Amino acid sequence: GPAGKRDIAVANAGGSIIAFLDDDAYPHPDWLKKAVRHFSDSSVAAVGGPAVTPGNDSRPQKASGRVFSSRLVSSRYVYRYVPTRAQEVDDFPTVNFLVRKGVFLELGGFDTRYWPGEDTKLCLDITRKLKKKIIYDPEAVVYHHRRPLFREHLRQVSRYAFQRGCFVRALPDTSLRPGYFVPALFLVFIAAGPLVSVFSKTAFALFSTVAALYVTLLFISSVSAVIKDKDILIGLMTFPGIFLTHVAYGYNFIRGLLSRRTGGGPVGLPDAGRRN
Repeated sequence: GPAGKRDIAVANAGGSIIAFLDDDAYPHPDWLKKAVRHFSDSSVAAVGGPAVTPGNDSRPQKASGRVFSSRLVSSRYVYRYVPTRAQEVDDFPTVNFLVRKGVFLELGGFDTRYWPGEDTKLCLDITRKLKKKIIYDPEAVVYHHRRPLFREHLRQVSRYAFQRGCFVRALPDTSLRPGYFVPALFLVFIAAGPLVSVFSKTAFALFSTVAALYVTLLFISSVSAVIKDKDILIGLMTFPGIFLTHVAYGYNFIRGLLSRRTGGGPVGLPDAGRRN
């Protein structure tokens, strides 16, 4: 698997800092220069940066990027997809991740029991076991080709969600957080809301108000995508893309939460991201 292959690579690497990329990502020319400056601080064990959608991606890929970079989907974690402010983090994907080799080896490398999500486990060990810092630098940019909307994008989201649901039990320190439960609660709301509304005028008014607000926010996100990409079709794809992402994440998060597994993904879904 990807984690095991990376462990082999690190064991054979001669440098003191290990830089990870996925094989569907490529770095900005200043990537290493911006990232390594933080290692002058001995308390910093790792550095990550945003994985930005490339300008030459296809329209369905760009629409996927707009979905991920929407705060309606990524909330506080939007910094993973667009440059925001420099900050300290405790969970970061290895699509754009640099770590001290000594720290990596001290922790025994990646825990291959967890996939996807071996990066979540590594970050948890860095921040909790070693009490070291992980720094997010918005200038340490890589470009990450997206899975095209809709089918491949939703399969990727489903695997992420299932893994996060499993991690609520296995790694609660960074996974038992309210934001991860929101799509699941949203799914329950849209499933139960119409039924309950039949029997209660108050429930109907509440459901209608929340639904109208949600649709309005979807519309605003779609207009924003049109303005940023200057492409109306990307905006039209973003609207249902965000909604379906919420549904897919909520459903599979619940599956992971109820599963007896502690990591990995649902059978029949392709990998969440190819990694080297």
